[in-house]
Amino acid sequence: MKRSADAMTEPVKPVFLTKAERERLALERRQAAVSDQRRTALDLIQSLPRPPPPPTSGGPPPSGSNPARRDSSNSNRDSDRDRDRDQDRERRRDDDSRRDRDRDRDRDRDRDRDDSSRRDRDRDRRDRDRDRDRDRDRDRDRGDRERDRLEKIAEREREKELDAIKEQYLGSKKPKKRVIKPSEKFRFSFDWENTEDTSRDMNALYQSPHEARLLFGRGFLAGIDRREQKKAAAVHEKETRAELRRKAGVEDRPEDDAVDKKKAAAAEIYDAFDMRVDRHWSEKALEEMTERDWRIFREDFNISYKGSRIPRPMRKWSESKLGTELLRAIDKAGYEKPSPIQMAAIPLGLQQRDVIGIAETGSGKTAAFVLPMLSYITRLPPISEENEAEGPYAVVMAPTRELAQQIEEETVKFATYLGLKVVSIVGGQSIEEQGFKIRQGCEIVIATPGRLLDCLERRYAVLNQCNYVVLDEADRMIDMGFEPQVVGVLDAMPSSNLKPENEDEELDEKRIYRTTYMFSATMPPAVERLARKYLRNPVVVTIGTAGKATDLITQNVIMVKESEKMPRLQKILTDLGDKTAIVFCNTKKTADMRAKDLDKAGFRVTTLHGGKSQDQREISLDGFRNRRFNVLVATDVAGRGIDIPDVAHVINYEMPSSIDTYTHRIGRTGRAGKKGVATSFLTYENTDIFFDLKQMLMQSNSPVPPELARHEASKFKPGSIPDRPPRRNDTVFANH
Repeated sequence: MKRSADAMTEPVKPVFLTKAERERLALERRQAAVSDQRRTALDLIQSLPRPPPPPTSGGPPPSGSNPARRDSSNSNRDSDRDRDRDQDRERRRDDDSRRDRDRDRDRDRDRDRDDSSRRDRDRDRRDRDRDRDRDRDRDRDRGDRERDRLEKIAEREREKELDAIKEQYLGSKKPKKRVIKPSEKFRFSFDWENTEDTSRDMNALYQSPHEARLLFGRGFLAGIDRREQKKAAAVHEKETRAELRRKAGVEDRPEDDAVDKKKAAAAEIYDAFDMRVDRHWSEKALEEMTERDWRIFREDFNISYKGSRIPRPMRKWSESKLGTELLRAIDKAGYEKPSPIQMAAIPLGLQQRDVIGIAETGSGKTAAFVLPMLSYITRLPPISEENEAEGPYAVVMAPTRELAQQIEEETVKFATYLGLKVVSIVGGQSIEEQGFKIRQGCEIVIATPGRLLDCLERRYAVLNQCNYVVLDEADRMIDMGFEPQVVGVLDAMPSSNLKPENEDEELDEKRIYRTTYMFSATMPPAVERLARKYLRNPVVVTIGTAGKATDLITQNVIMVKESEKMPRLQKILTDLGDKTAIVFCNTKKTADMRAKDLDKAGFRVTTLHGGKSQDQREISLDGFRNRRFNVLVATDVAGRGIDIPDVAHVINYEMPSSIDTYTHRIGRTGRAGKKGVATSFLTYENTDIFFDLKQMLMQSNSPVPPELARHEASKFKPGSIPDRPPRRNDTVFANH
């Protein structure tokens, strides 16, 4: 029963008939209709009343009948019969005419069908003929081209054969090669032709030679019409500024027109002191700064940009667009004037631009990203019970725990004035306590990548409303193998608020975009790959030269034997007295051994490396900052970003294997505008760094040891093949 019900509810599939089947069905339906009409007509005839049978001739006449009535009834029956006969005749005539019409209609339909099929056959025949003709023409053209090619080849072969015959019987005249003597080859010709004179193209003065005007400048100071010069300079400056604005796509502002009019009016006035030099940019107000002044400003602080629509750098804190609370916090923190990286990066951060900052170590990168981040957070609704479960507003990632805690201290210094909460998430501490702090609500999280990703995977933290990311010491994070963790954290953030990839598209100031800051002292390829994936149209800000130490550091490199290192180290530390010094080693074992030796020698020494617990590392750093210890023996854990004030000397007891690590190590001294000294013990086992170290010492005008300058490894970059000089004096021995 269920199957039969399903069969009843199952839809009937349509059956498609051919053209012949449709014609056959139409004829059958027509014949059935005609037969129905005939059957209806016969039924109608049979339903009519039949006339009574005629009386028999021998019978008696019916009773009560007379001849007159009988005649009238007979005539009535005859008329009825005639009328019925006429009706049947009309009906048959109508049926015949209807059949004729149907037959004619079927015949016309068949004729039309035959005509259409004939037209289709004719069209197909024409198409086939056209394709056949086209293929025939194509084959003919191909054959003609092949014939021409073969003829050309045959012609060339005949010409070669003729040339060979001529050369065999007549001989060939080979052009004699002119031999250039070495004295002529390297001789410089001081003669030059008139066609080589480019002075007319380079300088318009050669086109129209100057004619002396005897009365020019009469009555003016030193015979120079300063007014005309000022007019021409004002016009030229106006045109240059308009051209720069047009290229940058910036609209004209009313204040720019007012400045141009003011300069044009000043050009009309003659001043006896107009020969004086223009004022320096530091003496001018912000609205008086010209394009030339900004160029000089950038050159003074060695600031260079790479990007589009770059805002002007800020000259001092009062000219920045930071809030009054932040400016008050900056004043209380003792920041008198911004550093070059802060001048360049803070205006970009306030515009929600993605920034790649490449600056010297100790140049104030931390405040360069902390201040725009705090200004951004102040525009957002405060963290409350409603949104604290959505996570922080900003995340700062650093490679080491010490650097993360140092960034936390710097951020708290400003965040306390704004009422913002900062949480540090690093290894070596209870992850449950850190997750509890995040769940209580905070605006800023400062973390190492591994611990932060661990919190995200365990659901201790989410980043649903985090739109501000800072990667500090990005190259160090990549070197330490944190690239998967960094990518995992970045992918956990919402991507709906990414900036448009179109560089020319304007950003909506009312909308919150995801802003990414990336800071480093060097820019290796792995960091560039990360930037291309997660940053949108970033502005690259370079202070000085990428990978270069600051000029405030005096670099001393000493070639020593392994046995001479410890006595030299003790002598340097003894000469320092109470000043602080950091001694760098490559391994934890060496650091512990050197610390033990220095402790026996009477120095106040502590160690810092990855083998210590978090509490021990914090105690060592605090003791070194508070001068309880004046010597810190450390591995590269302390080589990145850690700011310890007034470090007088950095000693590389063991040289690193890369020049980038060397740059970061010596950057622990000479910070915040103070001078420092870096001493490195170099042995013949450190040949991998010889070439880069020699180049760095030459760039910074530091003395290069003769042993390093003469060494073969310092002349060629590792991995490159040196060009060997020709072996003229080599003696070759052959065995017979």
